[in-house]
Amino acid sequence: MSYLDIARLKISYGEKTVLQDINLTVKKGEMIALLGPSGCGKTTLLNALCGFIPVQQGNITVAGRDITVSEPEKRNITMVFQSYALWPHLSVARNIGYGLKLRKWRRDDIKQRVEQLLQIVNLRGLGEAKITELSGGQRQRVALARALAIEPDVLVLDEPLSNLDAKVRLSVRHEIKQLQKKLGFTSVIVTHDQQEALVMADRVVVLNNGKIEQVGTPEDIYQRPATPFVADFMGAENHISVNEVTTSGSNAMHLDLADEYQPENFIYFRSTDVELFEKTQGKSPKGLIFEGIVEQSAFIGHHYRHSIRCHNHLFLADSPQCWAMNSTIKLQVPAAALHIFKTFHTP
Repeated sequence: MSYLDIARLKISYGEKTVLQDINLTVKKGEMIALLGPSGCGKTTLLNALCGFIPVQQGNITVAGRDITVSEPEKRNITMVFQSYALWPHLSVARNIGYGLKLRKWRRDDIKQRVEQLLQIVNLRGLGEAKITELSGGQRQRVALARALAIEPDVLVLDEPLSNLDAKVRLSVRHEIKQLQKKLGFTSVIVTHDQQEALVMADRVVVLNNGKIEQVGTPEDIYQRPATPFVADFMGAENHISVNEVTTSGSNAMHLDLADEYQPENFIYFRSTDVELFEKTQGKSPKGLIFEGIVEQSAFIGHHYRHSIRCHNHLFLADSPQCWAMNSTIKLQVPAAALHIFKTFHTP
C-alpha cells in the first residue's frame, strides 16, 4: 500500500511546462531516488512535494492526507539541502534541536532527543562543537539529524552529498542507507550520480524533460532499461542501428540473437560489456561481433578504456589489457548485454 502518492502532477513556470503527468507511489519506509540530467525536473518535484512551489494540476497525499495545497510548515516533510543550511552561530546540539524548539518542546525533552540523534549519526560528544569546526561529512550528519529530529512523514534530500569529496561520499552514502533501514523513515533523494542512486535507493525514478522515463529497482534500471534514453543515461554509450550491422558489405560486423529484431531497430551497449580479442580469436558468435582499429587508450584505474574505430562509428571498450594504437582487434558483446529499441535517443 502506498504511503506517499503523487498523481497526475503538472507544474509550469509561465508557459514552460517543467513537470508533466507525474505519477509515483512510495511505500512507507522506502527510499526513492530521482535521477536524471540537469533541468529534467528533479528538484522541481522535490520543491512541489515540500510545498515551496504551487502545483498546477494533480494531487499529493501522504498517509492518506491530501497536502497538495497545504503550507510547507504543515506538511511534516523536511528537506536536507545541498548546502546543508546550518546555523554557523549555533552549536551542533542547538542546530539539531532548532525545529523542536519551534514546536515548543520542553527543554529536557529537546536535550534527550538531541543526545539520541547525536548517537545515531555518530556525532556523540560533539553537541557543543561549532559548525565551523566540523568536516563536510560531519556537517552533513548534523543536517540529517536536524531533519530527523521532528520525525517527519517524508524526508527529502536534494543532492545531499554533492559538496563532499569523492572518498567521503562513498562512506556517507552507505551511512545514510544504513540509517534509513535502521529507522525506517520514508525518503526521496535527488541525485544526478547514477552510482549514488543505485547504491542508496530501493527504487529509482529516471526523469527526462519533465516526464518519468522508467521506475524500477536499481537492477531493473541498470540491466533492463525501458527506453533508449535510460540506456544511454545509465552508461550504454555505444550505439548502432541493426541495419548498419546486417547490411554491411564487410564480414567484420555480425549480429546473432535468439530474439527477433528489425533492421530499423537500434542497439545500445556499455563499454564494460565489450570483450576484446586478437583478430584471429573469438568466442561463441552469439551477440554482436565486429572488428575495429584502436585509435586511443586511457588508463582509468583498474582497466584501460579504448576508443575503437569501426566504419563510421567510434566505440568505447574497456579491458584490463592496453591494446596497441592502430592495431586491428575483434570486439564481442554478449547477447544478454545488448539493449535493442525501436527508436534512437539523440543526446
